[in-house]
Amino acid sequence: MQRRITEFFVGLLFGLGLMLSGMTDPGKVLGFLDLAGLWDPSLALVMGGAIAVGVFAFSLAKKRGLSFFGDALRLPTQERITKRLVLGSLLFGAGWGLAGFCPGPALVSMAAGQSKAALFVVFMLIGMGIFEVAERRAQAAMLG
Repeated sequence: MQRRITEFFVGLLFGLGLMLSGMTDPGKVLGFLDLAGLWDPSLALVMGGAIAVGVFAFSLAKKRGLSFFGDALRLPTQERITKRLVLGSLLFGAGWGLAGFCPGPALVSMAAGQSKAALFVVFMLIGMGIFEVAERRAQAAMLG
């Protein structure tokens, strides 16, 4: 039970951070991507902070064998940049740029009652489902 409470508060802290930084506002994200118009560089500061935290967290995680809850850590092992990674990143970035939402901020915005965010989340889930079906079919075709 204590684990779930901790998870809840970590998620709450993340959501509050997204709200305070303005990342739940699609206009803020779109303003960052509008290089030819009224460019808003504040997202770069948020990204820089996230990268700094990530570098610290991953360096700490590499030294540990277990998570803070005692579970085995499963860190990424892929070190090559593949065609699949590049295409997936481009698709993710295109969706983010068109909608102004990233998955995390979209969930926070949806919980705050933004109907555009709810629509984004619905289609994000549909896209994830399509990906899962395609992956299973590709694996089945490889096996046989």
